[in-house]
Amino acid sequence: MYENRYPGVEELVLVQVKNVAQMGAYVSLLEYGEIEGMILLSELSRRRIRSINKLIRVGRVEVVIVLRVDEEKGYIDLSKRRVSPEEIAAAEDKYNKSKAVHSIMRHVSETCKIPMIDLYTLFGWDLYKRFGHAHDAFTMIVTDADAILNQYDIPEKAKAVLLKTIRRKLTPQPIKIRADLEVTCFGYEGIDAIKAALRAAEGMSTDEMGIKINLIAPPLYVMMTTSLNKEAGIQLLTDACDKVREVITKMGGALNIKEAARTVNEKDDKHLADLMANLEKQNQEVAGDEGELDD
Repeated sequence: MYENRYPGVEELVLVQVKNVAQMGAYVSLLEYGEIEGMILLSELSRRRIRSINKLIRVGRVEVVIVLRVDEEKGYIDLSKRRVSPEEIAAAEDKYNKSKAVHSIMRHVSETCKIPMIDLYTLFGWDLYKRFGHAHDAFTMIVTDADAILNQYDIPEKAKAVLLKTIRRKLTPQPIKIRADLEVTCFGYEGIDAIKAALRAAEGMSTDEMGIKINLIAPPLYVMMTTSLNKEAGIQLLTDACDKVREVITKMGGALNIKEAARTVNEKDDKHLADLMANLEKQNQEVAGDEGELDD
């Protein structure tokens, strides 16, 4: 995935465990063509090791740090115990970005019949140097391709495939965000108060994020929005819930947040749709419900 054949000393890398022996674990470096490295037994854990098999297992992917590299003999010594949790997260993020870049480059290579190493030599390695990571450059290409790519002599077909693939894979997808709330008002204004509170919340919609509120079954409502920015979407729904509380409280009602604003997936959407469909079915009048006339 990178220009150098071997990693540098003190570099964080992702490895997959291939074999566990008495001296340590033999691993393959996923970002460097699966070349072999070794985690010595003393570098597996800061604690006393009673069972190496409980500490590391064949097939598991680990984040390790490079201690020594002997390019002539092909030896790479690695350490697992010297890696902090924060470094693990950073290394995994870097690996996922590199894997996404490599996938895009492979697709261009296979589609245009150009060796992948030629594509990296032509522009890939330079993007890593200019932007810190080629993935960051690819993200910018989504909105401003010419500013990034015009200085490279990329064949037109390869450039077109590259742009299409980047935009398909890296264009941000809207995130669905939802909050579940109970709104009640037993005062004089009753239902009108609830409507006013919910409309006030919907009125906080922006051009980028619209707020929609659906009734599940009184007094339960769901408030939803979609956003390219997770934090901004959650904040908008949180503020909208506060607006509901403000309005309904003034009118003698109450708000109970069953579940605060959070991201939801397709499974959550399906569960909500099924719930609403079942409730709608229950509310429909079933033929034959009317009682028969007494004889």
